[in-house]
Amino acid sequence: MKTALITGGAGGLGFEFARLAVQDGYKVILVDVQAEALENARLTLERDFKANVYTICQNLALPNAGQELYNELMVERFEVDMLINNVGIGTFGTFGEISWERQNMLLQLNVHLLTQLTHLLLPAMVARRQGKILNLASMAAFQPCPFMAVYYASKAYVLSLTEGLANELKGTGVTITAFCPGPIPTGFQSTVAPRKEDLKFTIFHQTAQDAARVGYKAMMKGKIVAVNTWMNWIMSALPRFLPRKVLTAFTRKMQEANAKSMLHPEKVKAR
Repeated sequence: MKTALITGGAGGLGFEFARLAVQDGYKVILVDVQAEALENARLTLERDFKANVYTICQNLALPNAGQELYNELMVERFEVDMLINNVGIGTFGTFGEISWERQNMLLQLNVHLLTQLTHLLLPAMVARRQGKILNLASMAAFQPCPFMAVYYASKAYVLSLTEGLANELKGTGVTITAFCPGPIPTGFQSTVAPRKEDLKFTIFHQTAQDAARVGYKAMMKGKIVAVNTWMNWIMSALPRFLPRKVLTAFTRKMQEANAKSMLHPEKVKAR
């Protein structure tokens, strides 16, 4: 039985990826810091799909968490055939006013952990000449954005890394995919900043379940980059044609409007 490792697997997109993997016959390893949610995810998958589920409760935001996770996998003698780097966080506010602790946590989860786990698990996949990796990027990867500058930059890194590795991996039997969804109602937004009203979703947005299907299908087909919804596909192409200063000005206006839904937005008023 093949094995899938999913970070941030206790809920949201991570859990939806797990549902798809177990339906394809994979044993899944769910890693998350939320012990209760992790146990609920395990019980649900075992009840609904008779799935083989292994859980690891770990704070992946700590330095060298990727190595510690890898060490546990080796102790349990797991061979990971599918890696889904799903866990991540965002920040909102001006760069100088967001605490370094929070921004460093973002970089650890969105950049360092993803890179470290890929580096640790990829050689064995190449040696077996089979394996699949899905890296969670975002529509944020395609342009810069004031007030979420570090988050957008982290996702640009994920996209660039994935595209570079995809070229390196040609002919190895291993594929790597960057999934770049738009906003999805997963609870992610509330972790970025507390809100006084729900984020409004339009017909161009998808549920976590539908978005996960898009990303999972793209990974299974070996696509390098995937976006969800046709509108996001159009939006992802705009940076090729518009000056970056125009895109930055647009994303600034978007985030200033977004701040109105937040309880304690940092200083984002236009100066």
